Amino acid sequence: MDTQSQDEMDVIPSTDKQRNLARLLVEELNAMGASDVRMDEHAYVYATIPATTDDTGIVVLGLIAHMDTSPAYSGAGVNPQIVRQYDGGDILMNPDTGLTMHVADFPDLSRYVGQDLITTDGSTLLGADDKAGVAEIMALADYLLSHPEIRHGTIKIGFTPDEEVGCGADLFDVAGFGADVAYTVDGGELGELEYENFNAASAKVHIHGSSIHPGSSKGKMKNAILMAMEFQSMLPVFENPMYTEGYEGFYHLDAIEGTVEYARMDYIIRDHDMTKFQEKKAFIEQVADYLNRKYGDSTIELLLKDSYFNMKEKIEPHMYLIDTAKAAMEDMGIEPKVCPIRGGTDGARLSYMGLPCPNLCTGGHNFHGKYEFISIQSMERVVELLLNIVKNIGA
Repeated sequence: MDTQSQDEMDVIPSTDKQRNLARLLVEELNAMGASDVRMDEHAYVYATIPATTDDTGIVVLGLIAHMDTSPAYSGAGVNPQIVRQYDGGDILMNPDTGLTMHVADFPDLSRYVGQDLITTDGSTLLGADDKAGVAEIMALADYLLSHPEIRHGTIKIGFTPDEEVGCGADLFDVAGFGADVAYTVDGGELGELEYENFNAASAKVHIHGSSIHPGSSKGKMKNAILMAMEFQSMLPVFENPMYTEGYEGFYHLDAIEGTVEYARMDYIIRDHDMTKFQEKKAFIEQVADYLNRKYGDSTIELLLKDSYFNMKEKIEPHMYLIDTAKAAMEDMGIEPKVCPIRGGTDGARLSYMGLPCPNLCTGGHNFHGKYEFISIQSMERVVELLLNIVKNIGA
């Protein structure tokens, strides 16, 4: 089911096809026997798994995943391939094209020998980001509703549209959702646990040139394309995604188009550290100011907009969420991998909206592209992990 979202739309959901999955989830939740199942006008889905205890001291826990897939790669006509009992070698994804996922390029594959892997046929992404999270939450819901003997508090379920275009939390009904705390299930490999993310901003750069016939343009032409190149050249060379990792931030030129008369550049700016984040925004403003002094006022128009902030400061007062998840993993023999998210989640925004919301793994790899894959066994383990977290919080 294609649920790809679309950038720069003024409506949520950005694509109507996301409603198809939302409606299906509502049907399935109702069939399971969930309570308070609803889909609002913006395709947000909400449901409740009632508590099985009268203990009112148990926190109301939310579990959240997003329904849309990334605009970065096609999500239409996904043709998943199941590699049974993976043997550790290269994976031929498409015999017709010869597309192969090589272990040398994706060494994480070596950890999945003997497991069943779901891959694409190379023509689309898989959509495990975040339909794996959706499926895992739905599997947990079905299990809990079928096993009322399991002691737990009230569980709230939420599925959001448009996370991939940065709008997933925009219209999320935090008050109506009714959870005290939550987890998003939107991470990567089994064991990942995240409560730090980038501070994020977008920068739209509009460059206004002056087109004059090249034969008579001396002293008159202002080439917007060349000014765009100059703008990019003034940013720190090594503060670029291809050179950064861990807690290192960056400027990323995401799109560029132009003519002599006009050029446009779209950047994203990221850093985990708020001071460095503010410095990055100030620096790109200085570049714009310098070029305006050089080429004339209003040559460079810079539009900066904050997207989301590091949720760390909102999670730290609720570190039992991290401790509970780590303990659940360790009890299962899973090594917790607590690491900063080099990106963002709905949970980052929701944490600033009053719903502390760290991020749990889905089990997937290589999101947003044709080499995306996930282990069926990892997905089963994530469902078990969610169950253990629910039990521990309800203990």
